[in-house]
Amino acid sequence: MDGLTKRLVAALASREQSDPGLQGPGPDVYAKAMAAYWSEMARNPAKMIEQQVGYWGESLRHAMAAQQAMLRGESPKDELPADKRFKDPVWRDNPWFSHLRQQYQISADAIRDMVGGLEGLDANDKRRVAFFSQQIVDLFAPTNFLATNPEAMRRAIETEGDSLVQGLENLVRDIERNEGDWLVTLSDPDAFTLGENIATTEGSVVYRNRLFELIQYAPTTEKVRRTPLVLFPPWINKFYILDLKPQNSFVKWVVDQGYTLFVVSWVNPDASHRDVGMEDYVQDGFLEAVAQAKAITGEDQVNAIGYCIAGTTLSATLGLMAKRGDDSVRSATFFTTMTDFSDPGEMGVFLDEDFVRGIEREAAKKGYLDKFFMGRTFSYLRSNDLVYAPAVRSYMMGEAPPAFDLLHWNGDGTNLPGPMVTGYLRDLCLGNRLAEGGWPLLGETVSLEDVQVPLCAIACETDHIAQWKGSFEGIRRMGSKDKTFILSESGHIAGIVNPPSKKKYGHYTRGGAVEGTPEAWLEAAEYNEGSWWPRWEAWLRKRSGPQVKARAPGGPEHPVLAPAPGTYVRPAKAAA
Repeated sequence: MDGLTKRLVAALASREQSDPGLQGPGPDVYAKAMAAYWSEMARNPAKMIEQQVGYWGESLRHAMAAQQAMLRGESPKDELPADKRFKDPVWRDNPWFSHLRQQYQISADAIRDMVGGLEGLDANDKRRVAFFSQQIVDLFAPTNFLATNPEAMRRAIETEGDSLVQGLENLVRDIERNEGDWLVTLSDPDAFTLGENIATTEGSVVYRNRLFELIQYAPTTEKVRRTPLVLFPPWINKFYILDLKPQNSFVKWVVDQGYTLFVVSWVNPDASHRDVGMEDYVQDGFLEAVAQAKAITGEDQVNAIGYCIAGTTLSATLGLMAKRGDDSVRSATFFTTMTDFSDPGEMGVFLDEDFVRGIEREAAKKGYLDKFFMGRTFSYLRSNDLVYAPAVRSYMMGEAPPAFDLLHWNGDGTNLPGPMVTGYLRDLCLGNRLAEGGWPLLGETVSLEDVQVPLCAIACETDHIAQWKGSFEGIRRMGSKDKTFILSESGHIAGIVNPPSKKKYGHYTRGGAVEGTPEAWLEAAEYNEGSWWPRWEAWLRKRSGPQVKARAPGGPEHPVLAPAPGTYVRPAKAAA
């Protein structure tokens, strides 16, 4: 224990001070909420009194019922909805724990009702107050504390305290791994090795510059479609989310359908990339990857896919190409892409001046935004699943993190260049310039109306990062006359990484133009069992030309530089 204590102190002492704007919302959020509360109390005291009387009345009623049940050796009647945090039978069968759980739920409901009924806040402020209030409610769940978590106490007794010692070891390890900051480890970091049991599809790096490596995958069919396919993944994480293992690899599946597939593997930026902005990603990333794929295959056109932020940037690139008369992209596919940020959805709680100014100051100081901050931000959008539940298992139960490929990828984040992240947030998110007014890009002003190529967009029904209705609105506003919109079940990752063999999540489609409201589109849409992958491939096949002899990676002017998954995707030390 003494060694653990010393390690903990040393790890905490190594923590670098980050900008306060990245630690939580600015004080004006709380000030606005408090002002709205007091204003409403003065204007409508009866409403406030009713809320308080209702809360205390419900609490007293439940306390009396719990007391009577305890005297009879029974549990209070539980009429609450199922909640996986309280799945242990003790929460239902033990009178004291049953009472604790139900009182927590009564208090949580009262807070949500009070915040939801606040008047005098605009929609954005109200959404932020509700979100951060819910964070506090989730934090104080009784399952998050040893003395009120029956499962953790039982484990401590069964192991004679060893689970708590191991939990402290896990906590110290996480703080050491994050250099004094805390973020729970979701997956065993030693369970996967790139190129061995994850990201194993055969291919080669055939081009490399300062921003990306271009991987061309080896064919598995004798013939392939003439038009090559270039896939641009997001650079907030790494590309191998689309190549986790053979059974769920989108990369392998596309190659097996008979396509020449190129995938961009973005560099993990450091201080040497402090000059890189969005225009660099367009010029030296998107346009360069398209040019290299054309040169390697000898074709005049490619088809392109953009995922998340890469889809947003692809739309801007297509607008630029249209302005320049460049028809190098024959068709475009967008995975979970936001291009109209007038309603950013759940992510909107972080897309406000206080956070953006904090990011700007932090990025200006270091030249880049450390991956820790983006990882933490996305985790707190699903805090019960990605923060508190894993923390309880690791620190109170003493469990080792599981070997889970998707969570391994989730923890393998990337930094973001300072000018890029601030330009993206200011111009495209807060300014919404692609959808409203136009965005200056490499000497042109581009907008969604400039996107003219045939396109197919796949959004995900429960996506908490790129909400599907916002994705629909952006696609609707694009200038193309040939649009297809597909809505997959599930979320940002599982809705995309949805192989046909699993027959897990279905999807919605609708013929005709992408127009009207997203709600009207969904109401008229048809539900289809199974993955959207085959439907999309049929769409792509029509825009990929005849079959030609399969192409081996590279060529005389493009020697193989490294086997897939390449060097940029690996940690810095491993890459070196």
